Formats: sequence, C-alpha cells, structure tokens
Amino acid sequence: MFRFAFLYFALQVLPLDWKYYRDVAANWSGFSFGDIFRVAHYSPRFFDGPDTFLNWAAVALLAAVGAVVWSWIDKNRPEYNTLYYWLRVLVRYRLAAGLLAYGFLKLFPMQSPPPSLSLLNTHYGDLSNWKIFSLSLGIVPSYQSFLGLVEILSAVLLLNRRTASIGAFLSISFLGNVFLSNLAYEGGEYVYSFYLLALALVVLWYDARRVNDLLTLERPAVPNRFQLVLPESWQRSGRQVLKAGFVLLFVGLYGVKTYAAYQRGSYHYPQTPGLPGAAGLYNVREFRLAGQVRPYSATDPERWQDVVLEKWNTLSVRSNRPVALDQSNTEAIHSLDANRNYEFAGAAGRHYYAYQLSPDGQTLMLQNRNPGEGADKLTLRLTRPDARTITLSGTDAQGRDLQVVLEKRDKKYLLEEAAKTGRRGELKL
Repeated sequence: MFRFAFLYFALQVLPLDWKYYRDVAANWSGFSFGDIFRVAHYSPRFFDGPDTFLNWAAVALLAAVGAVVWSWIDKNRPEYNTLYYWLRVLVRYRLAAGLLAYGFLKLFPMQSPPPSLSLLNTHYGDLSNWKIFSLSLGIVPSYQSFLGLVEILSAVLLLNRRTASIGAFLSISFLGNVFLSNLAYEGGEYVYSFYLLALALVVLWYDARRVNDLLTLERPAVPNRFQLVLPESWQRSGRQVLKAGFVLLFVGLYGVKTYAAYQRGSYHYPQTPGLPGAAGLYNVREFRLAGQVRPYSATDPERWQDVVLEKWNTLSVRSNRPVALDQSNTEAIHSLDANRNYEFAGAAGRHYYAYQLSPDGQTLMLQNRNPGEGADKLTLRLTRPDARTITLSGTDAQGRDLQVVLEKRDKKYLLEEAAKTGRRGELKL
C-alpha cells in the first residue's frame, strides 16, 4: 500500500507531463506574476480538454503497475520511513505553492474583480451560475482579502514540519468550501480544488491517528521520533538553499509582483484606455440600417437596444441577436488584452467589441471580442455633438449602411452609492 501511495502522489506532485512545460513555455511573458501562477497551477493531464478525474485514474493505473514491479524487486525491505519523510516534503511544498498562487490573488483582491458597467447592465438570468458567484465575491473585496490571508497562513504553516498538520487542517477547512462552491455553482476548478484537498489530507494523515488518540479516545499519543539524517554538509546546505529559493519565489517575488499588478488594475479587464469621458450606459435614440429606420424593439435581432462604453476600450451592445456563450470558468491570467475574456465569459445578452480610435479621433474600428461569434467587424465614423450624445455611422459586418445615435443615461448604481455613504451611512433609493 505504501509503494502504491508513494508512486501515486509522486506522479500527482512532480511535473512529469511534457504538456505542462509546453503550456508554460507558450504563455511565458517574462517572469510576470501570471508566469509564476502557471508554474504553481499544475496537475497531471493525460487527456485533452477540461480537467477530469479520468486523469487521476490514469495516475492510479501507473502507480499500481509500478507498485507491483517495485514489490517484486524490493520485497524484503522492512520499512520506508525515509521515503515517507520525503513524500511528505514533496506534498507539503506542492500544496503550499498551490495555496500561495491563489492566496495572493485574493489578498490583493483580483481573482474576482468588481463587475464592469456592462455586467451591471446585464440581466441576472443572462449570467451563468459561476459568473454570479464570481461577481458576488468581487463586490466584497475585504472578504476576498480575508480568504486570501487564510490561504497564505495555511501555506506558511505547511513550510515548517512542526506546524504542517495545523496548516493542513486549516487548508482542508478552506479547500472543502472551495470544492463545494465549484460543485454548487458549476465552476471549472472542482477537480483542481479536490486535488489540493487530497494533498492536504495526505499531510494531515501523518498526525491524524495521534490527534484522534489524544482528543477523541483520550489515551496516550506516542510521538513519531523519526529524524532524517543528512550526513554530508552539501546535503544540509542544499536543503536550506532549496527551501529559501521556494520562499523567495512563491512568497517574496510572487507577492511583490501580484501587488504591483493590483496597483495597475484588474488583470481580468483590458488595460487599453477607452474613449475619453465617454464611459457609461447609452440609450439608442435612433437606429438606421440599410437606410431604414428601425424603431425600438425587444425582439428585433439586429436593432441595438442599449450600448455601454467602458473605461477601457470595450463597447458592448444589448440586442436580441443570440450570443455565442463563452463557457470559460477557470482561473486564467492573460497578458494580452485580446485574450482577456472575463467580461463576456459566462454572460449572455450583450455583444462585446474591442475598438481602436483612429489618430484623428473620428473613426472607430470595432472587432467582436468573442471568438465564438466569428469575424464581426465594424468601421464607424464618430462624432460627439455634445457631452451626452454620440453618433456612429458607417457599415456593419455585412457591408450595410449603419447609423446610430446614442444618448447617455444618468443611471446610478447601488454599489457606487453605498460606497459614498459607507457601511453605516444612510442610503435613499
């Protein structure tokens, strides 16, 4: 049983999968916090597509075969205390890396960002369960920071052998909630969260029997007095260097880079600035397509119902045209604006366009952000008769003449109004 368990968890922890190195190298952008996150976000993959427990079954099969061969070769060994020690070391540090990777994203509340204007103007029923969960967490950044602190504290306790079981117990309490949240809200990290939970159970197992004897059965608990002996000085020095390097990378460097990213703004939303002074919700006062006036209609698939301009270079349109829903529901850190899909992932009802403003400030070139909706491009001439009105004219993706008059609405949002008054202030709706 030990041989199987050792091989199983060694295969789960050590990055032996060549696809892991391929994916890390393909997304490497120069030792950014996203690069370190991808290094820490490892679990073995044998099958393409979303992660499933089939990968665990493949690992178990390899471990079973290896255990049979190992038992045949080394059947006379009486114990594996030293190997058990090193297995716990591998599992402890792997678990700590996973907790730190997510912990700093929560401590500096970025994993779940505040909702954008487009999302605030999206019907509740047009949001996926996981998007609702993420947005609900995003509007309480202080609670998100508290969750991150719990993860970081658990990871730091895991780095010391004497406090590892306490760290494992804390992480089990936390990761159990993460796993159940993924199941309840149809998140995409349920396999990975259970992967970390399994590692925490392995760490806690070392002291579980003694803790049960002491606290539940109320009988003497015998401590494990095994001491690892490293006879060579270079072995002792190497051990300290590796531990210091781990702390420097995943605590020091990753923490600093994550905080710097937090200062720059959410990594979920594009960073390119939008049209100056234009952010807000707009009614479509007039809509002409192919020379014909289209009156407001909730059922017309081509008539725009309203438009949102974000602070960044996103323009979203609400219409009755079906949306190709982006089902992304796992954590991903993209360095390029074009790959940042959080604002439209898990959200229907609106079509999201990235736009570029010509040097003279009079032409907008729009490209649909959602790759599932094909080559949807528009080139529109921009005029601003006054601070509240925007007119767009040009051609749509089918080459038809398009003229739109947008009128800005004075809409107040509960989040912003509540922030002005504070937690104990009076708020009139």
